[in-house]
Amino acid sequence: MRRLMRHRSFRIGFCIVAVLVISALLAPVITGGDPTAMQIRYRFHPPSWQFPFGTDMFGRDILTRVLYGARLSLWIGFTASVLAAVGGAILGLAAAYYRALDSLLMRFTDALLAFPAILLAIGINAALGPQIQSVIIALAAAYVPRTARIVRASGLVIRELDYIDAARVSGAGAFRIIFRHMLPNCLAPLVVALTFIFAYAILAEAALSFLGIGPPPPEPSWGNIVSEGRDYSVEAWWIMLFPGVGISLAALGMNLLGDGLRDVLDPRLKIES
Repeated sequence: MRRLMRHRSFRIGFCIVAVLVISALLAPVITGGDPTAMQIRYRFHPPSWQFPFGTDMFGRDILTRVLYGARLSLWIGFTASVLAAVGGAILGLAAAYYRALDSLLMRFTDALLAFPAILLAIGINAALGPQIQSVIIALAAAYVPRTARIVRASGLVIRELDYIDAARVSGAGAFRIIFRHMLPNCLAPLVVALTFIFAYAILAEAALSFLGIGPPPPEPSWGNIVSEGRDYSVEAWWIMLFPGVGISLAALGMNLLGDGLRDVLDPRLKIES
């Protein structure tokens, strides 16, 4: 932790993500408004003291919608990355430990990797329907092959180490070896990958919402707000600007966190330094 907190990229990324998370959690305290409340007399009100981020075509406060949208967007990104980590870890460790399954599982992940992640997410979400759960499942499924590849690469090296042979000779079963000895030693590259997947998931959710297959309105998310404001991008630019800034800051913060974790946890970088 001392090395992490001394790392400049990690500190900056941590501060950005912490501000976004705290703002999302304290949204009712900061604004005290309803993100779905319509005030037609204030429609297309530009940023002012009364409405710092302006209002949209229904007179809804953009600041309130951006803060509440951060809750949904960050939750989708976090949940999708956790599910991708769990699914990828199971597939990767099974492929690394069981030689007979390696070829079969990796050909399956290769087939999924042949599709761009966003296209795979669009197809899965379109099949499941426009719901928040569908978006999470679609994004998690799109990034499982990448985490499986990362875990498998580490697991293949760990499987050949002496302490794995010692555990096997001492009578430890496959389940104990995989989850007691192999998984903890695969966590470092997996955690680094998850920070980037978190950022990718937030961007992908915004893309799905922009295409109309994200979380259904009126539930606000950053992608939904951007999608609603695209028809008024000239006369009401603030509708798209502020949620776009939130998406950019979230992606930047998670990427900086990932850079810091990679520099601190990667043993090759320690040797080079």
